[in-house]
Parts: sequence; structure tokens; C-alpha cells
Amino acid sequence: MRGALGGPRVLLRRLREVMAEPVSAQERLDKIVVLIAANMVAEVCSVYVLRVDGTLELYATEGLKREAVHLTVMRTDEGLVGLVASQANPINLSDAQSHPAYSYRPETGEEIYHSFLGVPILRAGNTLGVLVVQNRAHRTYSEEEVEALQTTSMVLAEMIASGELSALALPGAEPAVRPRKNLAGAALSEGIALGHVVLHEPRVAIKNFIADDVQTELKRLDDAIATLRADVDLMLERGEVSDGQESREVLEAYRMFAHDRGWLDRMREAVATGLTAEAGVERVQSDSRARMLRSTDPYLRERLHDLDDLANRLMRQLMGVEHAPRRDQLPDNAIVVARMMGPAALLDYDRKRLRGLILEEGGPTSHVAIVARALGIAAVGEVENITGLVESGDPVIVDGISGEVFLRPPPDIESAYAERVRLRARRQAQYQALRDKPCVTKDGRHIQLLINAGLLVDLPHIAETGAAGIGLFRTELQFMVATSFPRINEQLSLYRSVLDAAEKRPVTFRTLDIGGDKVLPYMRAFEEENPAMGWRAIRLGLDRPGLMRSQIRALLKASSGRALKIMFPMVAVVEEFDQGKALVEHELTHLRRHGHILPERVEIGAMLEVPSLLYQLDELLPRVDFLSVGSNDLFQFLYAVDRGNARVSGRFDPLSTPILRPLRDIAAKGEAYGKPITLCGELASTPIGALTLVALGYRALSLTPSAVGPVKAMLLDLDAAKAKAVIDPLIDAPAGTVSVRHRIEMFAAAEGLQL
Repeated sequence: MRGALGGPRVLLRRLREVMAEPVSAQERLDKIVVLIAANMVAEVCSVYVLRVDGTLELYATEGLKREAVHLTVMRTDEGLVGLVASQANPINLSDAQSHPAYSYRPETGEEIYHSFLGVPILRAGNTLGVLVVQNRAHRTYSEEEVEALQTTSMVLAEMIASGELSALALPGAEPAVRPRKNLAGAALSEGIALGHVVLHEPRVAIKNFIADDVQTELKRLDDAIATLRADVDLMLERGEVSDGQESREVLEAYRMFAHDRGWLDRMREAVATGLTAEAGVERVQSDSRARMLRSTDPYLRERLHDLDDLANRLMRQLMGVEHAPRRDQLPDNAIVVARMMGPAALLDYDRKRLRGLILEEGGPTSHVAIVARALGIAAVGEVENITGLVESGDPVIVDGISGEVFLRPPPDIESAYAERVRLRARRQAQYQALRDKPCVTKDGRHIQLLINAGLLVDLPHIAETGAAGIGLFRTELQFMVATSFPRINEQLSLYRSVLDAAEKRPVTFRTLDIGGDKVLPYMRAFEEENPAMGWRAIRLGLDRPGLMRSQIRALLKASSGRALKIMFPMVAVVEEFDQGKALVEHELTHLRRHGHILPERVEIGAMLEVPSLLYQLDELLPRVDFLSVGSNDLFQFLYAVDRGNARVSGRFDPLSTPILRPLRDIAAKGEAYGKPITLCGELASTPIGALTLVALGYRALSLTPSAVGPVKAMLLDLDAAKAKAVIDPLIDAPAGTVSVRHRIEMFAAAEGLQL
């Protein structure tokens, strides 16, 4: 590269000196553009900074008219500078004025310059501004010059990120380094949390960007790469998983990237320009993340995510920083932010200080969402690039009801949400006052309110809510948060703890519902076209009877002298139930022969979530001791809707005739055969859903713990017979002719019921 001052390494050293000088921010910027212009033999060097209002402002220039500084402002869809910012890619032109995006700004005097090189000023993949050099002559800048300008832009990125330039801005036009953001995502766990960001995998804070000795930095990079490769190879050989969540496929992707020559060459090229090893990794990582954020190809985005994760590992290796923050040093009111997280990782955090969770990935049915609900923390998922937008310690609000996230909220928003939190606390106090009151409707119908559970952290909710018991204990959660298959004694200990916590209240244990999207990290995953309808739940259990028998044996031993309720999930035909029941009877016989104390009583039931069972109720009900309706999966299968797919999951209303008709039929059949029927699922956990189900004839509902209070308060004021008289005609009306939900809302309003 040609350079008046000896190339990019000399420039970086000069820039380091300027950054250390005790001068004002504007003076520092003015000196920087002069240095860059001289080094690149450019007649113009300009710095444009992205503002919080989404526009780009000229902050400093050498070569353009000085009066244009802080006067020239353009949109990101305007001009070549806007194009660089929006695409986050360099633009290198020998004749800028012939480009269709060229926009002439007369106050700058730039019409005499033809060649143009603009590079984005990036940090964590986010555009903070644009750095431009220009010349009168028609010339294309060399690859070395482009690389040098990109390297130099990192110094400017850190200057902008430090907040130093904020003093130069008018109110409302500050640099967009830490803007206020209102972000939309998917609600994972109900609740509202105000707190401060804790990054699950904090970014490494690079202190030194500029190398003293390039050869030393190249060796540090090579050594770190070698160590990283060895670590990944070792994890694969041992079959290890990080935090119990990284599958072998992810590690294979890591190994592929760790051995990719192109990735290593790009980092070496960045270091060769004069950066330290860690700064070179960040340069390449930031470019990759910028591409990821602008890619619409899901496969490419996933690969770039893998590369982003691997770069984080490499920087931690270079800096000697631990992989994750110490969970025992969590600050008060912590909001954990992560790209993705396994359920076990969330359980590692101190529950007393954890208030909320924000994820880039993970929908309402993800495993970590289930754990968040069990912990009772507000959680929002599917928030694009949240890990790139936040800094540790940033104030943030998580609205787990609407799915919104307010990053660095203004005082009025913070005040409004603080009042909402106080209001929720007052309501919770009112619900607590109802804890020991029997759940009986105004017209004398006794309703059994149970809770859904699956982890030890759920057990205190039984006493806290005054629930009648556990209507659904998801036994698979213990397997999902473990790093290896739980031994029979570990299962026995958990089940005994559950029964002890419930005291004499009933507990319904659902046998393992794994497979499909619930892949255990230590079990081999099988590729299926449609996993929700594939090899899962009782299908997997019957094909692997040893797995099911060991769980049943643990349940029977844990229930010695006590009542036990076992339920099989995903039953599609009565023969499957018969086979499952035979396994229970076989284990009972085995324990009896060996002198074990048997349960006082064993009840065996099935989950009705596969529509085929709707047409086998007359055969099924004489066989079962009880039935539980899984409304989530039943809704999914009846409507052929993947509830994890945001594009279609909200397309149909569960309070509509195609769902309510079969639900009413199930309740009527249960009453006719004298078999208790419970409904567990999201429908039961909303006051309007509970109102409708009670009107249909359901007398036992299993809810999320946080829903017990609001549902109970509503039911105490409900006249169930009056509700039935209103809702039955709506269900019998021709489908699509009336909005059932709207009519139920009108009924509730007339009755003064809180929904």
C-alpha cells in the first residue's frame, strides 16, 4: 500500500498517541481525519456518525468545507454514505458521481472529487458511522487500502462507543451508540421485570487495539487457534456438551470453522495491518455479524451465528477470560440476555436476584421458556440482535405479557412500568388472600385448581398458591436439564420430593414426553420431517421399554404407601394405553415379589392430545382411571398448526367452535362414564379460557402457578350455569358466523368478571 507516513501500522501508532492526548473530542476527531488523509494520500477524509434519529451527521473532515461539519445530515437511504451504512459493506468507486446512489451536497464542496472509498464503522456488527476517503483523480483503491481503512475504523468505533462524542451533539441527535430501543419479541413467561443487563456470555472488553509487535500478535493468534482446535476436538472425542446443551452437530460446526483457512487468513490479515490478536478477531467477527444481521437466508444466519460463537471463544482464549459470568455474583434485579440458552444454564443463576430473561432465539414452547415459567421470571424471546445491542449494566424492562423489551427506557416509560409492577404486586396480595378459600363458583360448583410442574423449583408453588395438587408433572424436565441420563435413584429422589411437598394432595406424573423437539443432549437425535408427529412420548417409550420400565419402577418405589397417578402422553390408539398399563402391572408384580412396599393405590390414565382418540372414547374410558386433555397439542393437531411457528401459531383462536365442540364432547363423555377429566394447557391458564372450560363441564384445571390467583378470583364470582347458557348456543351455531371470544368477553363484562 502506498502511504505518506509509512502504512497502516505507523498510522495506528500515531492514532494511539492522538487518543491519549488531553484534548477535546472535536480536536481529537479533527486530528484523526488529518492523519488518515495523509497516510492514505487522500485529499479528503471524513467521519460521519449515526445518530439516534437514524440519520448520519458529518462530525469531522479534512478536505471538504469545514462549515459543513455538524451541518450536513443525511438519511441512511440517501447517498453513497447512506448506502455504506445501510449495507454495512465498503464501497470503492473510481467515479462516484456516476453511481446511481450518489447525492450531491453543495455545502460540502465535494463535487470536485471523483474517487470514493467508504467503510462502515462497526462494533459488534452494528453500524455506528461511516469513514470516507476521496480523491480528485479517478482511481480504485487497493485491497490493502480498504483493509487499512477498515482497521482504522475500529479506533473510531471505540471512540464513539465510549460516549466521548455525545458532548458535541444536540439533544435528540446524539450518536446511536447506546440508543433507547423498543424491541418486539415473543412472550415466553408472563411477568414484568425492571432491571439491568447481565450478558450470559459477556463480550470480551478489549483494552489494547494497536499492536506493538505484529509478529508477536500473529503468534498469539496462531497459538490460540491451536488451543481452540484442540479443545473442540477433545469435547467431541469425549462427547461433552457445554452447559448440557450444545449438541454434537454444533460442536462439529465449530470444528469445521476452527479449521477453516479462510477464517484464519482474514484474522491474520487484520492483525498484519497493526491490530492486536484479539482486535483482529473482533474485526472479522464484527464484519461477520453485520452480514448475519442483514441475511435473510436462515441457513447462512445459523452458520454465521456459529462463527460468532466461535470468535467469542477465541477472544476469551486470547484474553484469558472465563467462558461465562460467575452465577454466584449476580447483581440485584438481573436481566439475563443471551442468544440462546439451555434450561440447565438458567437454573444456575441465583433465583433471588434474577428478574428476567431476554433471548435472541427460543419461542414459547422452547425448553428454557418452560424453566423460566417454573422460576416465575418474566421472559421474552425472538428479539433480533439483542446481544449486539446491549451492554452489561444497561437498564432494561422486560414485558413478558406483550413480548416487548425496552432498552435504556426513558423516565416516563420506566415510571409507567414501575407503577404496573406495583399494581401487579397489589393484585398478587389480593390473590394471596384467597389462597385458602375453597374454589367454588357462585352457583356452588366445586372447581379443582391444580398446577403444572416439572422441577424442584416448582414445588413451593403448591403451598404458595393454595393449589389442590399437581395436575401435570412433566417428568422429562429432569432429563432435559441433566448432562447425563438420570439414574433410577436420582429419579426416585425427585419423585419422593414431589410427593412429600404435595403432602396428601394428588400428583399426576406424566411419563417421559421426549423426542420431537425435546431432544436430550446426551441421546442421539434422529432427523424427522415432522418431529411433532414423529417418534416421541409413548411411542418412544414402548419402543424402548427398558427406559419406560425404569421410570415406572422409580415412581412406584417413591410412592410406597401413598397414592400414585401415572399418565401416558401422546396416546393415539387404545392399544398403546393397554401396552403402557401392562408395563405398570409388570413392575408392580416385580416389586411385590421382592418384598417392596407398594403404593396404597395406583391410578393409570392417558393424555388426550391426538385427535384420533376423540373417536375411541367409548373404548378408552372404560380402561382408564382418569383422562387429561392436553389442549396445546390437541389445538396444534386439530388445526394442523405448528405452535412454535410464529407465522401461523396465532392464526386460529382456541376459543372457537372447532376446538370447543370436541372439548365439550370430551367432558360429557367423562361424566357419562364417571371418569374424572382434567384439562392442562395454556387455555386453562387464562381467566377467559377457564371460564369457558367450566361452562363446558370441566371441574379440574391444571394451570401455570402464576395463573392460579387470577383464575380463582374470577371463578369465585362466576355463575357457571349462566355461563353455560350463554356459551352452549355459541358453540352450536354454524362455524364462522359468530365470534365466540367476543361474546364471552361481553358476558364477562356484564357479570363484572375480571379477565
